[in-house]
Amino acid sequence: MCGIAGFLDPDRSLAETGAASAALRAMTDCLAHRGPDDEGGWIDPSAGIALGHRRLAIVELSESGRQPMHSASGRYTLVFNGEIYNFERLRAELPRPVAWRGRSDTEVLLAAIEAWGLEEALRRSIGMFALALWDSRSRTLSLARDRVGKKPLCYGWLPATRERGRLFAFASELGAVRRLPGFDPAIDPAALASYLRFLYVPAPFTVHPGIHKLEPGAIATLRLDDAAGAACAAPTLHRFWNADDVALAAAARPFDGSPEEAVDQLERLLADAVTLRMIADVPLGGFLSGGIDSSVVVALMQSVASRPVRTFTIGFREAEYDEARHAAEVARHLGTDHTELTLTAAEALAIVPEIARRWDEPFADASQVPTFLVAQLARRHVTVALSGDGGDELFGGYNRYAWARRIWRSVSWMPHGARRALGAAARSVPPRCWDRAARAVGAVAGRHRVPPGAGSKMHKLAALVESPDVGSLYARLVSAEMHPERLVPGAVEAPSILARRDPRFERLAPAARMMHMDFGSYLVDDIMVKVDRATMAVALESRAPLLDHRIVEFAWSLPMSIRMKDGIGKWPLRSLLARHVPPALTERPKQGFGVPIAEWLGRELRPWAEDLLSERSLRADGLLDAAAVRSLWAQYLGGATTRWPALWGVLMYRSWRAGLA
Repeated sequence: MCGIAGFLDPDRSLAETGAASAALRAMTDCLAHRGPDDEGGWIDPSAGIALGHRRLAIVELSESGRQPMHSASGRYTLVFNGEIYNFERLRAELPRPVAWRGRSDTEVLLAAIEAWGLEEALRRSIGMFALALWDSRSRTLSLARDRVGKKPLCYGWLPATRERGRLFAFASELGAVRRLPGFDPAIDPAALASYLRFLYVPAPFTVHPGIHKLEPGAIATLRLDDAAGAACAAPTLHRFWNADDVALAAAARPFDGSPEEAVDQLERLLADAVTLRMIADVPLGGFLSGGIDSSVVVALMQSVASRPVRTFTIGFREAEYDEARHAAEVARHLGTDHTELTLTAAEALAIVPEIARRWDEPFADASQVPTFLVAQLARRHVTVALSGDGGDELFGGYNRYAWARRIWRSVSWMPHGARRALGAAARSVPPRCWDRAARAVGAVAGRHRVPPGAGSKMHKLAALVESPDVGSLYARLVSAEMHPERLVPGAVEAPSILARRDPRFERLAPAARMMHMDFGSYLVDDIMVKVDRATMAVALESRAPLLDHRIVEFAWSLPMSIRMKDGIGKWPLRSLLARHVPPALTERPKQGFGVPIAEWLGRELRPWAEDLLSERSLRADGLLDAAAVRSLWAQYLGGATTRWPALWGVLMYRSWRAGLA
């Protein structure tokens, strides 16, 4: 795992002034947290190309793994962030002879590119990556990102300034691009509005105008001669793996075996995915929450390991947010070497004012707090940690899928007006009243613990009932703020997955459509960003076996009757886990991985929030409508606690922007 950065300078302005090395060094210094073990840079002044690298050494720790790396022929130069897990298999498939300098996956990838070309090399690769490849023969720069978007890469043209000519820049994080001389840190109002809806900036946009995120499975190509001959020529974009096409192709050829045979096939695929991701020359472990996804990954890790696997869990004193006890039970059953850290609210609160600055653009998934904390814990002991990310989106684990399935079946026959009245009636009851009712019902039913947020979930349920169609239903579920233009006056939201109307997906069941939309947006731009930034902030590599593209394609081929068998989400994963862990240890209501931000905002975090949301501070921001934001804050303080996600989005943006100053 590493950080990459660089630029193409078609006017040779930085080379002529001797500023290219300093500019590249400034970019890579900004990425030092991603790669504290080594740094490297390469510049060809005649072409105006500069490639920089920060290294976190995982495989091949010697000098032979250093980057930028040149191919054996000298034609290609590569900077690479990520891992090619099947590099040893690819090495055996390559035409011989190859004069290997070491055993790094980067060297194997370069040899594969020379043998088969970039696209075919990536098609044959199993891995997570973002890369930049310079072809000296064709004078072409290619950027590429893995199929699922686990590793980040942003790019764009920077207009000419007094200090330099125009530049085409790229980097693992926006902060590195901001280090280039003359960068304009303007905020794109359209991207800000989209952020306030989703709590992340959806790809291909970033918070800065003119800078884009490379989308998953894509290759962007820019030829130097074209760049030199045209003002800010856009790179050519091409997909070597397209999630939409692959998903539809898989659905057109559904798995025709029995549910039990599906579990057998899943176990074979996942066992191989886990085994490949346990290849490392540094200490390795796994995140363990005690839930289905992380437990099945750790169970398979332990089944192939020769010694107890290191596992890590963060616990909280607040019982309704604590899963540490469940994780410990799973760890004992599997025999892992388990480390648990129980935090007080004060310890978690201490990082909140700083957490936004560890992300390179506004981001407000509140689980970023515990994710960062568990990454910090794991990094004290290991350099690589496997996670269970992806299980919910692939196998129907989120509650909203079951809700959509059940509610739509129940109310879609009703006239829209009647549904709106029913939803309004449910929303007329304050969330705290629904919370009390849920606790009372739980007590009568003999449940000692009721998951938090019953009132919030009831209001979400009302939104489902009111929705005129599945697309609107999904929009209400995933939007923290349904009308972000009220908070960012004059902004028109950037196009997002909510605006997509692809008739090919209309034939899918509502839950299947929602899962696919989550895969292409929420998973990529929220979950993957959260995990990447949290782990890379402490130089920890996170690997996600469930997001092996072979498992993704297999999951999409499974009928919903298997993925959510008898209405039970993640049925194949649950069945697989039951072969290794007694169901009693993992079967419980889905809790999520969070902290009580909704409560903290009105208590411990209130002074911090008041400062960021003051009239003076908001007016100085220049983009937000101070009156609208103050009204949102007043609503929350007045008891409208379901408004906390939108409020958290504003606070994380304000905290992040304050860090830019």
